[in-house]
Amino acid sequence: MKGSSTVLLVALTLLCTCRLATGEDNNKFFMDFLQTLLVASPEELYEGPLGKYDVNADAKAALTELKSCIDGLQPEHKAELIKLLVQVLGSEDGA
Repeated sequence: MKGSSTVLLVALTLLCTCRLATGEDNNKFFMDFLQTLLVASPEELYEGPLGKYDVNADAKAALTELKSCIDGLQPEHKAELIKLLVQVLGSEDGA
């Protein structure tokens, strides 16, 4: 059950994040958000990509739980996610 809850949490977070980014470069916002989520603290999310939005307590709790799940990944899995993000960011620069 915990795995399906985590997937649902991730999906809802990404949906909300993409909706928040309406009116700006969605891809850039999304990539900044993911990069910060993978390598920074939850507080850095609120100061960085989400800095201009009013993030309520429930959303902060969800993001903190999501960050905890990401931090709990095996180091090689987290490294692969980071490599994928670098690859995607690199392909945007060439476009």
